[in-house]
Amino acid sequence: MTFEIEAVDPGGLPESSPAYTHGTLVTGAGRTLFVSGQPPWTTVGDIPGDFAGQCRLAWENVKTVLAEAGMTVRNLAKVTIYLSDRRYRALNSEIRAEVLGDHRPAVTIIITGIYDEAWLLEIEGVAVAP
Repeated sequence: MTFEIEAVDPGGLPESSPAYTHGTLVTGAGRTLFVSGQPPWTTVGDIPGDFAGQCRLAWENVKTVLAEAGMTVRNLAKVTIYLSDRRYRALNSEIRAEVLGDHRPAVTIIITGIYDEAWLLEIEGVAVAP
């Protein structure tokens, strides 16, 4: 059985951007990993003071969880990013593109209050593998 993550972009919807797809079809998957919301903190609880530092650190934390399960960001089928303020949208998109490259999982971005006031974002995901 062949494992594949395929973008689903129906013609009846506005065109999706190069950074995400309207849907993600997974075929041949044998394992599914649900990555809990990863905050921007280190193993000793340090939190960068700026959004870019927090965003990169949260993505590193996601990648650490993926690696523990033998996966990479290429296995992500769905990503949800919670932002504390809409002013971080552009920088969030830029850093997400750096991290994911040409991989286009389904993505939802929610502007909301975050669990810890020091966190400017939190990232969760669903990854699949054969």
